[in-house]
Amino acid sequence: MGLFRRRKPMRAVSQDRAVDRADLGHLENFVRTRRGVEAYIEPRTTVTETTVILIADDGEWTRRRVDGPDGARRFAHRLGIPIYDVRLMGYPQRMRDFNERRKRRPELY
Repeated sequence: MGLFRRRKPMRAVSQDRAVDRADLGHLENFVRTRRGVEAYIEPRTTVTETTVILIADDGEWTRRRVDGPDGARRFAHRLGIPIYDVRLMGYPQRMRDFNERRKRRPELY
């Protein structure tokens, strides 16, 4: 029956894949094809590495892995977009509004 069988302890190690060129290409394309894009650094967790979320002026957003907070800052500086730390600033209201619109009318997105 196995009720008292010992389980292996779970490790809090990231099983996520590393950043690659396709991730950076996706982010660059998002910046080139949207207006008013800002970057927000999301901290590393036990599940994922550091990510950057890009948010356009209409609230549309995308998220990808980056090579740590310094890598995110270099990326934003290279593309000339502002960058913020989500732990200090939080997510902008326009992103929450976009998510709400998308929830109400998924066929448009």
